[in-house]
Amino acid sequence: MTSFLIILGAGILAFISIIHMYWACGGTWGSKVVLPMKKDSGEYAFVPRKIGTFLVALAILCFAVILLAQSGYLSFWNPSRYTKWGCMILAGIFFLRAVGDRKYVGIFKKVKGTKFSLYDTLLYSPLCLYITLCFVVAVYGR
Repeated sequence: MTSFLIILGAGILAFISIIHMYWACGGTWGSKVVLPMKKDSGEYAFVPRKIGTFLVALAILCFAVILLAQSGYLSFWNPSRYTKWGCMILAGIFFLRAVGDRKYVGIFKKVKGTKFSLYDTLLYSPLCLYITLCFVVAVYGR
């Protein structure tokens, strides 16, 4: 069961990375529901630059590799204290993302009623909790 959990988590991270690369290259599919919006003005709370989106894509891909390495699924990279600490730090980061900033994103967000807030409640925050679980299982589930 842990194998399925880890491999699915790494696959999700890889898919998210691919979507970010698509956006960094100018793609627009799905882009209207992935950025928090200000409820009053209907403007985005922030608009990332393409280079930032590309760097996020690379980082997320690295997260998938670290998850697989810690779980022993990569023949060229054995689990180590570095992958263990990396997984613990990433579990914290994804948990904090799920909890959110208490304004636009996360479980405790205050700005509701936008397309982003709906997707964040139903998909993004639960997915961050799932990824958190994957990293924790990679460290302690062995």
